[in-house]
Amino acid sequence: MINFNWLLMSKSTESPLFSPVRLGALDLANRVIMAPLTRNRAVAGQVPSPLAAEYYGQRAGAGLIVAEGTQISPLGQGYLDTPDIHSKEQVEGWRAVTEEVHRRGGKIVLQLWHVGRVSHTSVLPPGESPVAPSAIRAEGKTFTKNGFEDVSEPRALALDEIPALIEDYRIAARNAIDAGFDGVEVHAANGYLLDQFLRDGSNKRTDAYGGDIENRTRLLAEVVQAIADEIGAERTGVRLSPVTPVYGMHDSDPQPLFERAVERLNLIGGLAFVHVIEGATGGPRDNVAFDYAALRAKFDGAWIANNSYDKALSEKAIDSGYADAIAYGRPYIANPDLVRRLRENAPLADFDQATMYGGGAEGYIDYPALPN
Repeated sequence: MINFNWLLMSKSTESPLFSPVRLGALDLANRVIMAPLTRNRAVAGQVPSPLAAEYYGQRAGAGLIVAEGTQISPLGQGYLDTPDIHSKEQVEGWRAVTEEVHRRGGKIVLQLWHVGRVSHTSVLPPGESPVAPSAIRAEGKTFTKNGFEDVSEPRALALDEIPALIEDYRIAARNAIDAGFDGVEVHAANGYLLDQFLRDGSNKRTDAYGGDIENRTRLLAEVVQAIADEIGAERTGVRLSPVTPVYGMHDSDPQPLFERAVERLNLIGGLAFVHVIEGATGGPRDNVAFDYAALRAKFDGAWIANNSYDKALSEKAIDSGYADAIAYGRPYIANPDLVRRLRENAPLADFDQATMYGGGAEGYIDYPALPN
């Protein structure tokens, strides 16, 4: 729970949501962030859909777009028809997206994703199983050619596999910049691989990457450092979800865990932002007690807050100094002109759940903007 009243220091007559802000190397026209949204529309070879340029271009009015989670390697995939960023064809496919967003005056970063144990053998290379810090099966389903199916049994990553994993992240970040992205967001949230390493419920390792908090935060710190060394810390952000209940994820004491994780990110120096999901994604913000203000105090850079923020709460978070920007996810599905709607206090359209995942143009690029 965040009490913005005691944080509030000033009040502007003009909404702070629409003021410019700098996140690392990124100068944003406003503080409305489009959060990453999985839409399962990649084509053969895990190349972004030809429709993706129009989809993201329509939403270029956001201060920053964080493009959908994109696998760093074939082993990082967990869902049907999600894009990758490790082949020449994939880089070229993403370049069409970044060029269109930039043509319309927007900024866009790519979310780098490895799902870890949240996967199914049918979406992985032949003979491969999902990988995880420990061989503990996730609770939940993933999206396959047969619809939603229970995730497969994972295997534990060997210690000697971890350097190659870090290298996959580094190469993916370089590929993202080569594709024209303004930066990257490292996905360390929502029960995926880096999040799995953080939590003692999913990480039972006894080597340098398991056990105490220092060891469990090691992989995240090493991945982000490798990316920062490759493309610049000022173009590197990180997403966390301290208490989001998903895929059976849990930790015995998340407050000190995530405070140390953020401290280690801060020690890298100059990161573009930390992006935090507060509570249950798309659900209650206070499902579990957690001191987000204390977490924010551990980081010197820009802070993006996320989850069920309406305009009034967003303004309080920014005016108080708690957040520098606010990320909106599902509202962007049916409202490509979300910034304008927020500015004009216009009603928001509802999205069609039936066209959320998979398919073509319907429910993807046909949601109308407000008339001029």
